[in-house]
Amino acid sequence: NLGDVNYIDSSGIGELVSAFTTVRNQGGELKLLNLTKKVHDLLQITKLYTVFDVKDDEKTAVKAFN
Repeated sequence: NLGDVNYIDSSGIGELVSAFTTVRNQGGELKLLNLTKKVHDLLQITKLYTVFDVKDDEKTAVKAFN
């Protein structure tokens, strides 16, 4: 839940990508939810918005797990 994240730098982006890779390699799924406008825009600019499974809220994210 990234609802309280107003800023994320390259290290933060790197941590998200690392977490995504680790979870995926172990057969899991990672959902990002409740993005602030700044984080949303940054993920779009970096083209990572299409990599991550982004949901609007926790209920939707939980339902999206297989």
